[in-house]
Amino acid sequence: MVIKEGDFVLLVHKGNKWIIKVEKNKIFHTHRGFIDMNNIIGKEYGTIIKSSSGYDFYVFYPLMRDFIMQFRRKTQIIYPKDIAIIVLYADIRPGKVIVEGGTGSGALTVALASLVSPTGKVYSYDINIENLMHAKRNIEKLGLNDVVEFKVGDVTKHINECNVDVAVLDIPTPWLAVPIIRSILKPSGVFVSFSPTIEQVIQTVNMLESNRFSEIECYECIMRQLRVRSGMTRPFHRQIVHTGYIVLARSLAM
Repeated sequence: MVIKEGDFVLLVHKGNKWIIKVEKNKIFHTHRGFIDMNNIIGKEYGTIIKSSSGYDFYVFYPLMRDFIMQFRRKTQIIYPKDIAIIVLYADIRPGKVIVEGGTGSGALTVALASLVSPTGKVYSYDINIENLMHAKRNIEKLGLNDVVEFKVGDVTKHINECNVDVAVLDIPTPWLAVPIIRSILKPSGVFVSFSPTIEQVIQTVNMLESNRFSEIECYECIMRQLRVRSGMTRPFHRQIVHTGYIVLARSLAM
């Protein structure tokens, strides 16, 4: 795939990563010299270019996880390892209608929108308008703004949508939203919540059990990256291990 002006690229140099938008006659500065973007245009993804100081930089197509980890953040994000479980177990795919409670910086929003696009929709609620504006800027970078509708609101009190396929919550009190979520989900729809503490999980599961939900499950995703070297392979010393608990459930017909 040939890189054109306006494309995003991932520059990699010895573990350091930058996502940049390629523009003619622009310079990108790094601690290892600057990159002339004119030298990127017309090249294939996967090529190697040199900085002004003679260092090699790999030029890759940015993956979804690269965008998420490079996002500007106003809040803690849901990490790719947890997003992977959420989108697979909740069957997120094109055409689905999703309500998200707790937009934050929009990391999960981006993943949901990219998977339901082009025919689906994500309605993303947050009580903080600054969070929504910040997330909107992140979404616009990826051209997904037509798939997402941002709303100022508290999902524990009111949700405008109905007949929804999936509801995903990343809020401090997900159990308070369960009755409302129950009323807007399709029969057999999927409930998902992400919570950092087990006390939140217990209250959420108790509320799900009393509101006609079934197939209730809870997962903690622990993922360790290994540093592979001949004769000295071991896990990296510093890693993101515990991030939160994922609760999933299916709604029963009324």
